[in-house]
Formats: sequence, C-alpha cells, structure tokens
Amino acid sequence: MNLIIRYWHTVRYLRFQQIAMRIFYRIWRPRIGVIDSPLIRYKSNPWVQLAYRKPNLLGCDDFIFFGQSGALKDIGWDGSCREKLWRYNQHYFDDLNAFGSKLRITWHRCLIEDWILKNPGSSGTGWEPYPTSLRIVNWIKWAFSGNSLDNLESTSSFNKSLITQASWLSRRLEFHILGNHLFANAKALVFAGLYFRGAEANAFLKTGLKIISAQLDEQVLNDGGNFERTPMYHAIFLEDLLDLINLACVFPAQIDSDLIERWRIVAKKMLSWLKFMSHPDGQITFFNDAAFGIAPPFSVLRDYANRLGLNFGKNESLIDQGNELISLHHFKDSGYIRLASKKAVVFLDVAPIGPDYLPGHAHADTLSFELSIYGRRVIVNGGTSCYGLSVDRLRERQTFSHSTVEINGQSSSEVWSSFRVARRAYPFDLDLFVDPTKAIVSCSHDGYRRLVGKPIHRRTWEVIENSIKIDDVIKGSYSKAIARFIIHPEIAVCEITRGVFQLKLPEGNLVTFLIHKGMSSLERASYSPEFGKTMNTSCISVKLDQGVSSIQISWV
Repeated sequence: MNLIIRYWHTVRYLRFQQIAMRIFYRIWRPRIGVIDSPLIRYKSNPWVQLAYRKPNLLGCDDFIFFGQSGALKDIGWDGSCREKLWRYNQHYFDDLNAFGSKLRITWHRCLIEDWILKNPGSSGTGWEPYPTSLRIVNWIKWAFSGNSLDNLESTSSFNKSLITQASWLSRRLEFHILGNHLFANAKALVFAGLYFRGAEANAFLKTGLKIISAQLDEQVLNDGGNFERTPMYHAIFLEDLLDLINLACVFPAQIDSDLIERWRIVAKKMLSWLKFMSHPDGQITFFNDAAFGIAPPFSVLRDYANRLGLNFGKNESLIDQGNELISLHHFKDSGYIRLASKKAVVFLDVAPIGPDYLPGHAHADTLSFELSIYGRRVIVNGGTSCYGLSVDRLRERQTFSHSTVEINGQSSSEVWSSFRVARRAYPFDLDLFVDPTKAIVSCSHDGYRRLVGKPIHRRTWEVIENSIKIDDVIKGSYSKAIARFIIHPEIAVCEITRGVFQLKLPEGNLVTFLIHKGMSSLERASYSPEFGKTMNTSCISVKLDQGVSSIQISWV
C-alpha cells in the first residue's frame, strides 16, 4: 500500500503531455533518413570564443569523467562497465570545446570518425535525445571554431552524420521529460538548422526556435532564476542561451532581431541571479542537484557574455553590499534569499523544490542554508556526487544531508529512486525584516504534515554585523527532531565546552558556534563538491528541546 501511495503522489503531478508522450515513444520509433549531400550555410560573422570547460581526455582514446578513466579500445562506446552518466558524458564530446582543444585536434578527429563508424544506427546510449543534442552542438561549435576532418570524404561523412543525428532528434524530442532536456533538444535543432541550409535545415530551425520561445517563458522566472531551482542547471541553461546568442550573431539575417534582443535581456537577468547566488569563492551554492565542474562558474559566463556585447560588467564583488552593514536580496519567484554583511554572506532556501511536474533534480533541502565567512565556506549542504540508482544518490537527496531540520528520521520531501519525488514540502508564511544593521527572515514549510501529529517546521535567521542566530520551532507533535549544521571539510571543529564549538578556518580565523537551546553533538557527515568525489566532514547536530532549538554563529 505504501508503494502505491508513493507512486500516486509521484505521478499525480505530471502533465498529461508527459504521460502521453512516454507511452507514444515506447510504441513508435522513427526510421533514420540519410541525406547524401547536405548543404552548408555560409557564416556572415566569426564565431566568438566560448566558455571553455575542463578537458576530459587523457589520450587519443582515453576518457576521464568523475575521476574514473576508460580507454575506448577496452570499454567501447556503450556497455555496463561504466554507469549511465559516465556514458552520457562520453557521447557529449565536450572536450572538443575545452581548454587547450587546439592541441588535441588530431585526437578529436579520430574520435569523431570512430564514433561515426561505431554508432551507425539509432540505438544505444549515444542516440538517446539528450546526449545526441549535446553532441550535435559540440560538433558544430568545433567546426565553427575553424576545425575540420582530414579530407573531403571524412568531412562529407561528418556532415552526413550530423544531419542524420539532427533528423533523428527532431523526431524524438523529449516532451515526456520537458525542462532542460527539451531546451537542449531545441538548441541542437537551431544549431543544425543554421549550420546546414535547405528545406530540412529550415524545418529544424523553425521547430527549435518555436520550442525555445515557449520554454524561455516557462523555464526562466521573472527574477532571472531557472525554474528547477538548482544553481548548477541555472548555469547550464545560461550557457545554452549565450551559445544561442553567439550563433545568432554569426547568422544575423536568419533570426529575428527582436528575438535576439529578448535572449540578451533574459541572459543578463540570469547572470545577475547567478552572481548573487554564488559564494565569495565564485562557485555556486549547493541547493538541489549541484556540483562543481559541470557548468562554468559565474566569472566564466560573465566574460563570455561580455565577449558577446552584453556589457554585464567585470569588477563587481560577490560579497559587496554597498555602504550598509547588512543587505538582503530576495529572489521572490525562485524563492532564495541572500543576506550579506561586510565579512559574511548567507544563502537561504525558502523555495519550492522545483516545478511540480519536474522535480527530478530536487533534494529534500527546504529551509536549508549555506554560510561563507571571510570568503570561506563554513556551513554547507552535502552536494551531489552521482545520479545513478544507488544508496549514495538517495542519501545525498535526503534531508539529513542538508543544513536544516529532520523530523522523526524522515525527509521533508519524499525523494526516492534517482529522480523521483512523491509528497513534497511547500514553504509558506515568509516574513522579512531588514534595516541597515539587522536582517530577520522567518519561514515555515508543510513537508512533515504527512506524519502523525502533523508537525510544521519554522526557521528564523537573524543576521547582524558579526553573527547569525538561527531558531527552529516545531508546532505539532513529533518523536524526534534534529537540526543539522554541516561544516565544510576545510574547517577544523573543536568542542570547547558543552554546547560551545570553535571553528578554525584555514587562514587561522576563528568562529564560535554556540547552542542556546537544544542538545548538541558532533557527528560525521559527507560533502560531495563534485561528481565522483565525496569527502568526510563534520556536522554539528542539535536535538530540539520541546520543539525548539537556538544557535548562534559569531565571528570578529
């Protein structure tokens, strides 16, 4: 019965389109059509330098993803010897446009030719719509950057394969998933539609632009945040949009100028959001699925935007709040809050976990927060190291892997499987106060109302110049509640006396963690800053006393 309830609360949020298209794609599989001599469109303007990624080739056929290497001669292009996400990355061809790619052009030519030879059909991981979309874009970016294969016959095979992939993709658009997958599909069609010319290319372009126009309104909220509420996917989406602007500049006569201007306006809003939602170290916050190394950081995307003429600015500090001692920036639509003082910045999650019909990248992290002091991360969320169906994936999505409150050993949202959520938490009753010397934010959520006693968690953050006070209150009955504060691995933690901890930063700065109410203990925890990387760290746990806990973090 519990399993049936879980499935019901998972499926009931889906859109009819998602269910119908999932059934349709199981029944119908299109045939691949091959165009013998596709025509190439001539560029009007040069291609602008991209936002480069980290290389992922160790040799001419030796890949490395998430710390795990594999030689093509040993593992091939598919098979169970590597997990799904690793295989996806193998088929993306990101290295074609990574740092130092010009030095590896011979490797790239060999890999492209091998892929064409070894992946002739429409089955296998490499032909799934998402990796197909990313590969199409990467191959075309590589070509626009002045690269080509060794001879005319190979170039002809390259172009035939590209248009075949685009034709296949146009018949397998991910309307059953929607979100960032569908946007990536549309982006690939626009790239293919402008790389080639002719009737089929025009059809690619028309379909891609239509989807992008609709999805831009859907996926980018009024405050500039991406609707999946994950900073990592926000940055991925922003890079996609900047690539489209780049492409439109190369072929200015093919895309309406009003549409290009709209893309530029949205991109600047997204840049602003990412700037404010990045720590002083320049990297993203860890809300929902988030990890370093997957999307470019703010500074790289900002510089890319400026090369495209967006003039976003280059010297803004990620912690500056002007002349006031305290600043508050509330992203009302996406649901995040940034509070800053002269020496600290805190990020608050008072957001829904994501769109109801697409919670695949959600964590049970409602009312969690992250804190940097003296430019160093101090309080963190647990991060994301993997996507596969595993104990680690489930652990990283659950509430106890985040700096928030867990009740009765349950998660605030019912995360399960790799990308599923059943009943989910909704924040409510948000209250904000700010003056030049103090900011107070209070919010509740109803994620635990499904439990016996229907408990409601309310958290209050109060920030002054040199401290932050956090109060947790539970209304309704419960058996056990724990507030967890996960400490970054680079921070040394020492319990001075009962309820008083000292946190030592790498530069020697000291921070005091004081428990005003509640029973504290120092526990082990994990921190996953990258895919394939998990580190041991510490967590200060505070057991609520009669439904209340109160702690204060202070610095000089």
